[in-house]
Amino acid sequence: MFKSSRTSRRFALTGLAAASALVLAACGGGSDEAEGPTANEDGVTTLTVGATPVPHGQILQYVSEELGPDAGLEIEIVEFDDYQLPNRQMDEGNLDANYFQHIPFLEQQIEDHGYEISHGEGVHIEPYALFSSQHDNVEDIGEGSTIGITSDAGNQPRALLLLEAVGLLENIEEDSAALTLTDEQNPMGLKFEENPPEILAQVVDDSAIDAAIINGNYFLEAGLNVEDALIVEEAENSPYANVLAWNTADDGNEAIQKLDELLHSQEVADYITETWPEGEIIPATASE
Repeated sequence: MFKSSRTSRRFALTGLAAASALVLAACGGGSDEAEGPTANEDGVTTLTVGATPVPHGQILQYVSEELGPDAGLEIEIVEFDDYQLPNRQMDEGNLDANYFQHIPFLEQQIEDHGYEISHGEGVHIEPYALFSSQHDNVEDIGEGSTIGITSDAGNQPRALLLLEAVGLLENIEEDSAALTLTDEQNPMGLKFEENPPEILAQVVDDSAIDAAIINGNYFLEAGLNVEDALIVEEAENSPYANVLAWNTADDGNEAIQKLDELLHSQEVADYITETWPEGEIIPATASE
């Protein structure tokens, strides 16, 4: 695990009020509207970046400690356990950027909330995986089985496509939803239990759940091994690469663009491959 340092702040946030208070504290607690990130008298720019702890927080800390000094960057990492908060906090001016989401999710957030957010190219992919404490093989999942699935509309079709890839569902579309599948799409009559993505790893051991589809960052945090998964999502040409995002008003900010450049460096790709050698996290360039 990466050692903590003064460049990192970790907050496990479940409510907007708590998030606002803690993020403001990390930024100095000022009440005035935040200005865009600028360099201090030593030529160093501090960026406050929202991220989920693994792998995003680890990757950002590597960048801050190993690549940041030569680039004149220091990163204050504000960690979230809730996918809904980082874009909201950035929109409110409490974050300079965030790094936790893929483009389909971001586009859904923009549609739902009206955010004005720009993003870079994909940095890494976190394959979805199906885990079970009840079955050793996907073939053991029979008619009427119960599957734990994310309640997040931006990721649910992705989870359904994973089940389609192994023949458990059929004809899944980009806007398909677990609870409204037709008999044709769900010929086995699978039942779905929706859960917030951050707690899906906790339902794997529930005897009422035959299997659960879990995002890479959450199964890593839960200590699950990708080698034990019944299904692992294909990463080749995946549209789900995670990106650095920022408010569109900051499109020209040099420090944010420098961070995006560093995240796409060979050093970061090598760090990802060496840190997660079993393919739990994959550099986006390796999936092309």
